[in-house]
Amino acid sequence: MRSLGEVLQIATKFLKQKEIVQARRSAEDLLAFILKKSRLDLYLQFDLPLEEKELEHFRSLVKRLSLKEPIEYILGRVEFYNCLFSLNPFVLIPRPETEILLDLICREISQEEKKPQVAWDICTGSGCLGIGLKKRFPFINVTLSDLCPDALHVASLNAKQSQVEVEVLLGDLLKPFAGKKADLVICNPPYVSLSEYETLDLSVKGFEPKQALVAEENGLVFYRLLSQQLPLFLNKGAKVYLEIGTTQGQKIKELFGCSSWTRVFVEKDLSGHDRFFFLEFES
Repeated sequence: MRSLGEVLQIATKFLKQKEIVQARRSAEDLLAFILKKSRLDLYLQFDLPLEEKELEHFRSLVKRLSLKEPIEYILGRVEFYNCLFSLNPFVLIPRPETEILLDLICREISQEEKKPQVAWDICTGSGCLGIGLKKRFPFINVTLSDLCPDALHVASLNAKQSQVEVEVLLGDLLKPFAGKKADLVICNPPYVSLSEYETLDLSVKGFEPKQALVAEENGLVFYRLLSQQLPLFLNKGAKVYLEIGTTQGQKIKELFGCSSWTRVFVEKDLSGHDRFFFLEFES
């Protein structure tokens, strides 16, 4: 029988040969998942012999990782804004940039005298933005919407696991909200152009849902639709927060160039790239 330490060493070497980023950390995460232990426990038990069924399971997961399948899908979960979210290939893996977006939103709400009462997370996917917001501010009525029924199933599961009550609506963009108005809208829509999609790493285009990534009109179609439709769905003073592509800031600013907005600005991510677009609705 091989020991835990030997197995980690062999797996790490194999994953490095396959050019897997953070090979050692990934091997540890997979083995900790199989053994139902923490990574710290692994370091305290390097001499622990592994049973054959544990080895077989570990080998199968390492093989999947070596083929560039994201570890988040292999584990079926990811940590995001102090919550644990279930994942599957029907939803995108939440990125660190999206976590930054939610943190910016929460910090701004904390500083406001008048708090939003109604918030929508459009194109919700896993539900990470809306659920994270509801967890932070339980008094806000949060609705999650998506065009994909399978994605909404994941979002509903995540809301239940996070012990928050949210409304879940199926439909394209703003159609599920007919006759309603919001104080806060969050949207991380598809914004990758088809040409950009072809250049993405295999771990993305080979496993994550294309429908949630790619948009027509060079990635701008959803922003154009939102710029045309959102004013009909917002209360006075409503805030809108969008995640955008790194080259889209100026073009999206032009799309929202009408007089309905009192505040329009682009925020950069930690790498100094345009990544977030904020709006405040006048009337």
